[in-house]
Amino acid sequence: MDTRPNILLVMTDHQRADSLGMVQCGREVTPNLNRLLKEATSFTRAYDTCPLCVPARTALATGLYPTQNGVVYNDWKGVSSGQWEPFHKTLQKSGYCVGHCGVDHIRVKPLLREQNLDFFISQEDYNRWAESLGVVTKRDPSELTLVKEEVDGVYREQKYSSHKVSSYDCPLETFKDFYFLNQSLRFLRERPSDRPFALFTYLWAPHPPLRVPKAYDDMYDPALVTLPHNIGIPAEKEPPLRRKGMPAQMAEHVTAEEWRKTWAAHLSLTTIADDIFGKLVDELKQQGVYDNTCILFTSDHGDHLGQHRMYQKMEMYEEAIRVPLLLKLPKTVRSVPQTSLVSGVVSHLDIRPTLLQTAGIDPQGSDGISLLPLASGKAPDPKRMVFSQYSGNPGYGTIRRAAVTERYKYVYDGQHCHELYDLREDPHEMHNLAKDSACQNILKELYSACRGYHESRNDYFHWDPVS
Repeated sequence: MDTRPNILLVMTDHQRADSLGMVQCGREVTPNLNRLLKEATSFTRAYDTCPLCVPARTALATGLYPTQNGVVYNDWKGVSSGQWEPFHKTLQKSGYCVGHCGVDHIRVKPLLREQNLDFFISQEDYNRWAESLGVVTKRDPSELTLVKEEVDGVYREQKYSSHKVSSYDCPLETFKDFYFLNQSLRFLRERPSDRPFALFTYLWAPHPPLRVPKAYDDMYDPALVTLPHNIGIPAEKEPPLRRKGMPAQMAEHVTAEEWRKTWAAHLSLTTIADDIFGKLVDELKQQGVYDNTCILFTSDHGDHLGQHRMYQKMEMYEEAIRVPLLLKLPKTVRSVPQTSLVSGVVSHLDIRPTLLQTAGIDPQGSDGISLLPLASGKAPDPKRMVFSQYSGNPGYGTIRRAAVTERYKYVYDGQHCHELYDLREDPHEMHNLAKDSACQNILKELYSACRGYHESRNDYFHWDPVS
């Protein structure tokens, strides 16, 4: 009998790193995750590789940076995808019973649905099921905002889910993430008992549109929600391209009162995701497999929610690219108590090698590193640098390239402008130091490192301005 550890990876969408431990309106936003914190490692400086769904999730699953695996925008048709093996398949080939329940925003060839996993449920399955019950799954035009977005060098009109709040009036069990929960529980209850399992539950919440089920719509009173101080305020010396980006356009003319409603709805959806996570953990405990299960929780990216006068993601500010990352190791893997907090910078790229090493598989071919040593007490490398990129959404478009160190964040864009933030002294990134004479050596060092990393991973963007 294969006694290797089980694996549960839960990922949310648009959940911010600061939601962990947050208290709003007198209640914990993530009580179940907070309980896990008592026996897990929280990586408080974890970053995604792209603040956009498909590139972030494809990079995480393959262990390859977006410009390396080729998927740098939301390539729904898989035109740019390659024959990279997602960790789902790697685990299955090694003997794991593998289930995927939730949104499928990973683009590899063949598609994840076609990889013959032991159990597969995606948003397409939910849509068919929900529509058979009379539940409308299509986007409501009233929830959308029209913006102009760069696509292949031309600014075109696009529609995105806005900050507006609405009610989900159908029965709670028909809400998308509760469907994914029930399918995840089905996998756990029907799986073979003689093989270790790996379950990937990819939730939709708190992704907009901000439709909140009635059972959750009064959890957070907008009038009592505490907002960050930089709601509606751009950073000083912000490069001009930032105001042309989709997130800035989405936040124009939104009042403080409206942001309070947006935050209340976002927090409610975050609590829904936390409740679902708690039910999965309860099932593991009821089955007696909790102690021998590696649990990893993260999100694909965050959301500005009005900070820097922006909404949604697609920029390099902390609200968009810093993500929650919790790791609970099974007792059979750790020889010492887990470190509760790791403040060194880590990347989504580290998740694949971490899970594969936990399963006793050589994580070769990954751009990241295993987090097991850090969770076991090894000090993080203070010189480590992690990277993130944005290359447009429906096609090649707006350029952002970023490098993050223990103290600083550097950002370069398609107009060859620079941003530099001292995250220790300016955690909300309101003061761009790129033109500060005292910071020029740091700027040059981070520019060189950022450019070198991206060019070594097949960046298509030409870093030198065209003369």
